Amino acid sequence: MESYYLLIVIVLFILAISDLIVGVSNDAVNFLNSAIGSKAAPFLIILTIAAIGVLVGSIFSNGMMEVARKGIFHPDQFAFSEIMIVFLAVMMTDILLLDFFNTVGLPTSTTVSIVFELLGASVAVALFKILGSNGEYSNMSTFINTDSAMLIIAGIFLSVIIAFTVGVIIMALVRFAFSFNIMRNYKYWGGIWGGFAITVILYFLLIKGAKGSTIVSDEMLLYLKKNTFQILLISFAGWTILLQLIILFTRFNILKFIVLVGTFALAMAFAGNDLVNFIGVPLAGFSSFKAFMASGSDPNAFMMTALTEKVNTPLFFLVAAGLIMVLTLRLSKKAKSVTATTIDLSRQNEGSERFESFGIARFLVRRTLEFSNFVGKITPRPLREFSYTRFDASKSSDEYKSNKIAFDLVRASVNLVVASILIAIGTSLKLPLSTTYVTFMVAMGTSLADGAWGRESAVYRISGMLTVIGGWFFTAVTAFTVSFLIATLIYFGKFPVILVLIAISIFILIRTHAFHKKRVEDNNKKENGKVTESVEVLSNCESEVKSSIIEISKLLFLTFDSFSKEDHSELKSIKKQAKKLNKSIKSIKESVADTLKVFRENELESGHYYVQVIDHLKESSNALNHIIFPAFNHLDNNHSLDQEQSKELKAFNDQINEFFNFSITLLQNRNLNNLDDFIKQRDILINTINGIIKNRIKILKKKQKGTKVSMTYIEMLTETKNLILHVVQLIKADAEMVNSFENIE
Repeated sequence: MESYYLLIVIVLFILAISDLIVGVSNDAVNFLNSAIGSKAAPFLIILTIAAIGVLVGSIFSNGMMEVARKGIFHPDQFAFSEIMIVFLAVMMTDILLLDFFNTVGLPTSTTVSIVFELLGASVAVALFKILGSNGEYSNMSTFINTDSAMLIIAGIFLSVIIAFTVGVIIMALVRFAFSFNIMRNYKYWGGIWGGFAITVILYFLLIKGAKGSTIVSDEMLLYLKKNTFQILLISFAGWTILLQLIILFTRFNILKFIVLVGTFALAMAFAGNDLVNFIGVPLAGFSSFKAFMASGSDPNAFMMTALTEKVNTPLFFLVAAGLIMVLTLRLSKKAKSVTATTIDLSRQNEGSERFESFGIARFLVRRTLEFSNFVGKITPRPLREFSYTRFDASKSSDEYKSNKIAFDLVRASVNLVVASILIAIGTSLKLPLSTTYVTFMVAMGTSLADGAWGRESAVYRISGMLTVIGGWFFTAVTAFTVSFLIATLIYFGKFPVILVLIAISIFILIRTHAFHKKRVEDNNKKENGKVTESVEVLSNCESEVKSSIIEISKLLFLTFDSFSKEDHSELKSIKKQAKKLNKSIKSIKESVADTLKVFRENELESGHYYVQVIDHLKESSNALNHIIFPAFNHLDNNHSLDQEQSKELKAFNDQINEFFNFSITLLQNRNLNNLDDFIKQRDILINTINGIIKNRIKILKKKQKGTKVSMTYIEMLTETKNLILHVVQLIKADAEMVNSFENIE
């Protein structure tokens, strides 16, 4: 029996190591996005500073997370065997949940996930205890700390709303002072803003970092608490004077210094406080096991009163956890994916958007525009014009305009300062704020105030923000549900179920790792495919057109073939491939504006043909999807086919295959001498299509049945005609683009 529970403790620590890795990958966005987005320093230096902050924070950690011991449930009401089920279910759920969010690149809250996992698992065990003793469900409050759980849920709503609102207000004020012409106003406001920012960060470290530390004495904490105001006042005056002197007599950019100091502070606070989200439960399990071994009691009868007492964590565990976190920070590719989501949603410049627009986002943008227009009308003209000059992004630095940075150092410093203020205040008021929620919503608020959400991008940014927020609440519901189910399985299945669950967890982690690796490789190909010269545009465009036409030809042939054979599974696969191709071409079309910037003045005609090529390529892809979808829907709904018409379509399919072979030959040879023959073949195909459609209409008039298959045929053939027309225009535009390049001296 002892070896059974010892094995569970070992499994808990193994899971803790895995949880540290996936947890850091998720929470790295909290302290990396501002420095990376503004490029305050080379990436390696940013990581080094963050790593030092993580390591220092882990040493200063308060060790045992109280919520893991007694914040969600009353441990003295659970036996040792029951509490170990709760802890094991929590750790399994936490790893799978965080890994899922990291894989899809969405930041979520480790605090909320661990809280609702503890709640789900403890409710499951408490429920079975009540059922086993024929008790009343109203006795659940005897086992569950409902007040604490409700406080955390309230904290979720408050942190989202407050962080966003404060981010908007502070960013608007700071931008009004600095404007986008930073260096012009830097000498007036730099020292004051720097002194305020570093003082706030210092306050953040004193309140958030030192409180509850295992190596800071109670006397030191009492001294800091009594003299906080004096310390902050001296800090503000000293740093303001020092930084103003640096501005006046050196070329050192203090904004970079502020951002890097803020990065260190948030990284330190993350490790010092959020570390317990990952190792709190395993350490609580270890403490429970030691108390059980010392008691020599029956595991089903030994109540866990020991968990109600405060226990300091050995420094060894904290240092080891810190080193694992540092290594993860340096090596994790998923951390970069999560960070990229926040940076994409808050970047100043337009471009390809990560998220599609939602109806609610479009509604919010429309109402906001109406309100903005109303405010503009009632605002005095001089004030309105002066405000526009302060928020005119055209006066920003060349680095800003060229998309080399997502946002400038002013916004990066505001992100860090506002996040530090809110987290420090929340901690002092003992509110369970999530650092992920606060830092993300502050970044969204500052990007809105900074004009990053223009009319070209607002709906997509708001849709992305709503997606992330929805993911947070999905975290809570999923964490509770999955932890409840896993605790139930372990409660009844014991050790065999534990082994099965571990095997399933390993399998899922391997699959998500493979999925993420493939997505990273695709993104790297996309990044490496970015061009800086018009010659590269020509080469890449030629390659893309050829490969796309070949793919369209193949999928079109297979569509008609699978449709006539009623091969539903094959058509489903074709549909997925077509959607993937359409998404790839859509990405190229969205980057046309950036691509055109590499064309020189004497290459504008080539740029014109390039736009035509991409437009016809996109329309060809759209037409293909409009052919495949009705065919798939017809088979998906189990509608019948007309076998006589299928023979006619098979012959037509061979014809259109010859047409595409001809088009591919023209593209490869770059020779339009045979263009007349190609156009004749196009006209023959269109006449064939028209003949088939007329024949279908005759059948519709004669027969009462077969209406759906007739309409499906007509829809597919009409879109095929559109596809043929776009392919011809595509090949013409491609040839003209090549010729215009060759004619440039």
